[in-house]
Amino acid sequence: MGDAKKDPQGELLPGTLDMLILKALALESMHGYAVAQFIQRASREVLRVEEGALYPALHRLELRGLLKAEWGASENNRRAKYYRLTALGRRELDSEAAYWARVAAAVTRVMQTA
Repeated sequence: MGDAKKDPQGELLPGTLDMLILKALALESMHGYAVAQFIQRASREVLRVEEGALYPALHRLELRGLLKAEWGASENNRRAKYYRLTALGRRELDSEAAYWARVAAAVTRVMQTA
């Protein structure tokens, strides 16, 4: 199975990164680093998104039509790609959030059994 010494702190469950990115961008358009920071802050420092996972996910979501991107200047005047949610992305987020709520509730029920 897994390595007992491995620290699971900050690891995302498979399939959740896309949903978390969509959630972050549902609030406002952001560049990639801001998306990662939002997820870390909103999770109270439990979840950390590595660049090696974040940028491929942003690109994949853009290719699927869930995000639109345009270049702009970041807070420190650097060139940055800003992402925003599309209407299709909002529908996908709603669907993913509903699914996640069902799964989380089911796992909670199993864990609370005697």
